[in-house]
Amino acid sequence: MNIADIRAQFPILSEKVHGKPLVFLDSAASAQKPDVVIDAMSQMMRSQYANIHRGLHWMSERATEAYEASRSRVASFLGGAREEIVFTRNSTEAINLVAYSYGSLLKPGQAVLISEMEHHANLVPWQMLRDRAGIELRVAPITDEGDLDLDAYGRLLSDGKVALVAITHMSNVLGTITPAERLVTMAHDAGAKILLDGSQAVVHRKIDVQKLGADFYVFTGHKLYGPTGIGVLWARRELLDAMPPFMGGGDMISSVTFEKSIWAPIPAKFEAGTPAIVEAVGLGTAIDWVESIGYEAIGAHEATLTAHALRVLPEVPGFSVVGKPKERGGVISFTMDDVHSHDIATLLDRNGIAVRAGHHCAEPLMHRLGLTATARASFGVYTTEEEIDTLAETLKRIRQFFV
Repeated sequence: MNIADIRAQFPILSEKVHGKPLVFLDSAASAQKPDVVIDAMSQMMRSQYANIHRGLHWMSERATEAYEASRSRVASFLGGAREEIVFTRNSTEAINLVAYSYGSLLKPGQAVLISEMEHHANLVPWQMLRDRAGIELRVAPITDEGDLDLDAYGRLLSDGKVALVAITHMSNVLGTITPAERLVTMAHDAGAKILLDGSQAVVHRKIDVQKLGADFYVFTGHKLYGPTGIGVLWARRELLDAMPPFMGGGDMISSVTFEKSIWAPIPAKFEAGTPAIVEAVGLGTAIDWVESIGYEAIGAHEATLTAHALRVLPEVPGFSVVGKPKERGGVISFTMDDVHSHDIATLLDRNGIAVRAGHHCAEPLMHRLGLTATARASFGVYTTEEEIDTLAETLKRIRQFFV
């Protein structure tokens, strides 16, 4: 993998911030976009844009073909059937869809099981379901190293009351890669369905929903080098068929009278209103681009970057990495003695370095870790070891400034 060639495909990486070359280490929040994605979306808006599905004219038919081709592309990417791909705005909406729709099939006395390391997007919808439907919400603990406590996970499943497990495939704070296939097997053995939040994991590793054996898988386009405003829910066909619609409106119906409506077949049943047409095309292009590089190369590059970061960053006085999971993706949260995380991020920004600081939409995890905030550096396919070195050297100067 030629990093220089890859970086040349991202026009924003040549920008300067506060007079310094941009060092973008915030890809876990949202990744930058390669030319090919920007061009595909621009080209569609310039030459092939119209509303889809309902038009009988040439332009609408071409736009429909492009939108549905992206659905087929996502299906082949995940290893599912195209009818099992529901486009949403993002992972958050996809999880809310499952919580509202599949959740409506749950009964009081049943439970949903999440973990201590969930993003708010995979916590708050289940709290809302709990309060609405009277189900129980259980939380599987993590170890001090930041791995899921599998013994506790098994105990929480053991009474057979858990109807659904909803758990991250990769923590956005700790970088922890959860043992997804084992979690799926344990959930199924206990009679539960399982949803995996792949928002972070899909960026770093090949996902095959058939091999994983999951029942639901969600991810968002903007972390995968695609646009914002487009996300994906994959679910097994029989589950989608049994679930009621999430929202009502145009495009999700077969017929409507004043007395009743008949829903369209899946996936249209879950896509009310005009969808994110151009964004779906951008996502399909982003997937093509990622697969043209290959997950093997991406994974090897990420492992090299992460190992390098874990070697040079702890040399910064007062620096502490948060968590030590058995398997980690390209995300490193950290603290530095005597310097608040927000000050770290602000001063790094003055040097052209973009990191994230705060609770990372995981407040309960912060409480579990005994922290109020961390700074977080996260890597993309375009990240270099030299950028990590720049981060380390700048952190040393920040530390000297405060001590």
